[in-house]
Amino acid sequence: MLEDIKSNIEKLIALYEGEKAERTRLASELEQCKVQNESCLKQIAELEQQVDNLHLTEAFRATTGNDSGAKDKIEKLIREIDKCISLLEK
Repeated sequence: MLEDIKSNIEKLIALYEGEKAERTRLASELEQCKVQNESCLKQIAELEQQVDNLHLTEAFRATTGNDSGAKDKIEKLIREIDKCISLLEK
């Protein structure tokens, strides 16, 4: 009977060590995912800024005969900026 208890304790210890190692591995993987996520978020922000810059460049490149088109684009950009600002204020 004592040998059975010792055997069960050894099995429990082995299971505990296995779960402990798995927890450590998962914590490391989670940290890597967080770093990758942060990097992707920065890249998204940079790309969104580039898109905004391209929209502005396109708006200002409009020919003089198409001033209303340029004005419409600029007004649209201003509305988008206002929307972003209102979202940030919430």
